[in-house]
Parts: sequence; C-alpha cells; structure tokens
Amino acid sequence: MVKNRISSQHVFGYMKYILYPDEYKKKAANNGVTKMKLPEIVGKGYGTFWRFKGRYRVCKGSRASKKSKTAALWYITNMMKYKGANTLVVRKTYRTLKDSCFTELKWAIHRLGVDAFWDVKESPLEMTYLPTGQKIYFRGLDDPLKVTSITVDQGVLCWMWIEEAYEISSEDDFNMLDESIRGAVPTGSGLFKQITLTLNPWNEHHWIKKRFFDTPDDEVLAMTTNYLCNEWLDAADLKVFETMKRQNPRRYKVAGLGDWGIVDGLVYENWEEKAFSIEDVKAINGVRSAFGLDFGYTNDPSALFCGFIDQTSKTIWVFDEMYKPGMSNEAIADEVRRMGYLKEKITADSAEPKSIDRLRELGLKGIRKARKGKDSINNGIDFIQDYYIIVHPRCVNFITEISNYTWDTDTKTGKKLNRPIDDFNHLMDAMRYALEDISKGNAFSFD
Repeated sequence: MVKNRISSQHVFGYMKYILYPDEYKKKAANNGVTKMKLPEIVGKGYGTFWRFKGRYRVCKGSRASKKSKTAALWYITNMMKYKGANTLVVRKTYRTLKDSCFTELKWAIHRLGVDAFWDVKESPLEMTYLPTGQKIYFRGLDDPLKVTSITVDQGVLCWMWIEEAYEISSEDDFNMLDESIRGAVPTGSGLFKQITLTLNPWNEHHWIKKRFFDTPDDEVLAMTTNYLCNEWLDAADLKVFETMKRQNPRRYKVAGLGDWGIVDGLVYENWEEKAFSIEDVKAINGVRSAFGLDFGYTNDPSALFCGFIDQTSKTIWVFDEMYKPGMSNEAIADEVRRMGYLKEKITADSAEPKSIDRLRELGLKGIRKARKGKDSINNGIDFIQDYYIIVHPRCVNFITEISNYTWDTDTKTGKKLNRPIDDFNHLMDAMRYALEDISKGNAFSFD
C-alpha cells in the first residue's frame, strides 16, 4: 500500500510533469501535481547523460561534479517512469554502499519529494517502489554469488549502477557484472538495458580508459564532468578548488578538472591485490599485527591502517582500513570500536598530541604517538620496499592510494625528486606509523 493514501496515478503524473513540463503543464495545473522542472532539480551539465539509452554510460569526473547525485536522481525518476524496471547498484565492497550510493538514492527520493512512494530498508539494503513493487538492489563484488543470482519479483533487471568504478581493478570482474544484465525486455515496454559507471579518474592506465574512452562505440557514452558545472557549490566549496589549483596543480587536474591522472614513478611496486584468510595469516608463526592512524578532518580523511607483518618471509598483509573525512575524535573512537580494534596497539601521527590524549580517554588505551624523526618518511619507505605487500580486495582506499603514490617531480626540470608527493598518502603514512616499531625495533606480537 502506498503511504499517506497518495495514488500511483498521482505520482506518475508528478513524474510526467518533471520529465515533460511543456506537454503536461496544462493538465497538471489544476490537479495538485507539484510543479517542478527537471533542470531546477538536477541542474545543468548532464542533459546528454540523462537522455542516453545505449548499453554503457560512463561518467568520470572530479569531486563535487554532482555525477553521483545526478545518477541517483536519474534512477529514482526513471524507476517511477518505466514500469517493470529494476536496478542493481554495485560497489567493489558491500560495506561501502550504505554511506555512498544508498545515501545518495535516499537523498534523491527526498529531493524529488516522493518519500511516500518508496519503502527503504537498511538490513539488507533495499529500496522498493510501492505502487508497482519494483526494487533497487545493492550488492558488493566481495560476494559475487549474490551479484549473479538476483531474481526480481516484478519486471526485469535492466539497469546497473557501478559507483566508484575505479575500484574495480579487474576487467574480468566487470565482464561478470555485464553478463548479469541479461535477457530480453518485454516488447513495447520502452525498457532498455544499461550499465552506468561513475568514477574519479585517478589513473590513466585503468582498463576503463582503454575500453570506454579510447574506443568509439555507438553503445557507449563516455563523458567527463567537473565541479564547474555544479551550480549548487557555495563560495567555501569553490575556494577549496581554487586553493588546490594554486597549491597542488597535479591533483587539481584530476580532482578538480576530471582529467585522467598520469601515474609515473610509483613509490611502491612490490604489491598485489589478493584475497586471503585473516585467521590463516594470524596463525603463521612469527606474524605480528600493525595498526597505524593518520589524522584528517575537513577535506582529508582520517585513515586507519590494519595489517600483519612477517619479518621472516618479508611479507606485509593489509586486511582492513578506515578512511573517512570529517571525523571528530569521538567519531574515530566509535568507528575503531565498531571495527573491533579498540584494544589494539595503534601508532598515530604525533603531530596531534591532543587528539591522541583524547582518543586514549575515549577508550583507545593502546594508542601512542609515532616517533618519526629525521628522514622518517624516506626511511620508512625504504623499509617497506624490502617487503612484499598483499592487499585484501576490501581495502579499496589503500589500493587507490598505493596505485597513485609516486615520487614528486621538480616543476622546472621535470626530474624526479627524492620525496613522495603530498597526496594519496593518508594510508601510506598510517602504514609507516604502524610499522615504525618493527623497522626501528621493539616490535609487539599479535598476542
């Protein structure tokens, strides 16, 4: 039953007015339909994105380019327009969906003023359009069987949204997702099959560039957007990008303008992404745990590195992470507690002694400050470069950072410098802090 006794006829009329304001204006004038035009809700810069019906719709863009919000608005609007359409929303790891796509889609429902017509569940994540029973499903690639075994109750599974598609490092994983959108759509239904990828373009060597941006195809819309098309940004938001443009032009080209990141001179090439059993690694004789914390706040994330190290085999395993901006000390403590690491020994950035003291008061009894010292960054890097790093697939932010953490370049000569860039370094710094006692002595065991 539709909430608040609002008829499905009313909501279809409402959405028809949004999508076709000129045609529907007279009919809607006296029947109580809210008069809202699509450009007033979505804004500008995404007309082609909105109208495209080919198989693949790929949008790379900078931060604050409103690509994710536009995609969320498109799915809510078109789920209500196309009877029988169902949507699958995917990220590399399921746990990242709630604070990203799920939240964006809830925002879109509120933005369109159609809360009464949607049933939103958090356990498991799922959204149902009440007048017809159409659903939005949420899945992570960390449970592939749940991705490939979806059976819809009403209509057809015809749309897929892959958010933060850059995280999907294997094209084979994408092909598996592509194949899950299969089967014919009913004749005359107006439905069409489509997969949408939204991403930040950190690395020009990513398979997405070659497949969708470098090879023309009528079934592919490959577009780039940036913050300059986002009319909802205020002066403070714009100042962030102007500061980035002045202080970090390399990052501005990617995070500001949406250009592909040029990655040359990686700091760490001694790593691979590979699933492993945490319990099996813990059982290896001599393996030690290592936890490190790098503080962030407004624009930078607070980052927790969680790993194991075996000095005999010269191996580091990265098994978990925290990576969130805007976290207070209380929020950090709550998150570490939720993750189950409250009692672990955590080495944190010594630049914030007050934060360390406060976190200790909040229950992180094992937290202590990093010793750092002269040349601590390069010395820590030298130590880690002697090890082989195995990264669990769920550590998506660690993978992004280590794939983009490079040696800095002299802007005048173009030569590489003996220091890393001040970017993609939050978990990289946290890893150095975590391993500091091991590289300098006085290591501690997991037990």
